Amino acid sequence: MPATVRSEFALALNQVATERGIDPEVVLDTIKTAIMAAYRKDYGGKELPELDVTINPESGEAKIFKDKKDITPPGFGRIAAQTAKQVILQKIREAEKKAIITDYTTRVGTITNGMVLRFDGPNIIVDIGRAEGVMPPQEQIPNERYKLNQRLTFYIEGINQASRGEEIIVSRSHKNLVAGLFKREVPEVSNGAVEIREIVREPGNRTKIAVFSRQSGVDPVGSCVGQKGVRVQAVISELGGIEKIDIIQWNDDPSLFIQAALSPAKEVEVILDEKNKSAEALVPDDQLSYAIGKEGQNVRLAARLTGWKIDIKSKTEYAKAMKEKKTTKETPVKKKRVKKPSKTEKE
Repeated sequence: MPATVRSEFALALNQVATERGIDPEVVLDTIKTAIMAAYRKDYGGKELPELDVTINPESGEAKIFKDKKDITPPGFGRIAAQTAKQVILQKIREAEKKAIITDYTTRVGTITNGMVLRFDGPNIIVDIGRAEGVMPPQEQIPNERYKLNQRLTFYIEGINQASRGEEIIVSRSHKNLVAGLFKREVPEVSNGAVEIREIVREPGNRTKIAVFSRQSGVDPVGSCVGQKGVRVQAVISELGGIEKIDIIQWNDDPSLFIQAALSPAKEVEVILDEKNKSAEALVPDDQLSYAIGKEGQNVRLAARLTGWKIDIKSKTEYAKAMKEKKTTKETPVKKKRVKKPSKTEKE
């Protein structure tokens, strides 16, 4: 093998070993296997099982042995050098990919900026910096339309093992995307003065987020809304501008928490059944549609947010039911007189 090739080999091997964190012995073993395959392919050594490959780690010179006899063909050094180069480059790519995956593994649960690169069937491939992320259909917002080169914020959900190796899963529909956006837009959330206690979401439609102040004098709801709604509007804009967000103050009193969770409905009265963890929410007739929401969405999200089963009733309906119940209870039950049969009737 020429000296120039040998020096390139040593340089490449050293690069892999030191910069990429790969054991040189592992690289050499991989190169030996690849060189053996190249020899069998080009020189018909398939019928020779007892072959051995040696590589000089300093010079990179490769030789083929059978029964300890050197059978290296003339000119085989060029083939071996090309094979070694391919293996080393492949190892470099693998090491880089592994380092990237390791980096993004530590970033799972955070948000990142990205750009739509291409469409792969139902999946969307996203440029997220050092790597590409995959957004499957279930992680997409149902009524959001995606375009090439579109820049968006994504939630890094996890690392999945796929047929082509490990892939980074990103999401636009995950509830924690909203949490991450509030953390980015609201300094009080970022520094821990305001805590997001719970969040529920129906992507593209509505989100309810319960916040709590860990610092005296800090209004958790006001902090998240911002002056003239500037902070919450920034979050809504990142979500496409159509998703409604209800910011609710967390309360340890379930009655007060349920009242707040049913926002935008007002003047809500709550009757708790603590044994069954269920609640009756009584609302004025003109607030009934707000409490229930379109197709029951508002009460459904409120139930998920609070962890209580919630039954919505109008105050008029409830008062009528109570009145009927009271009337039924107070009205004595009339006993029907049964006429005794006469002697003649008995006969």
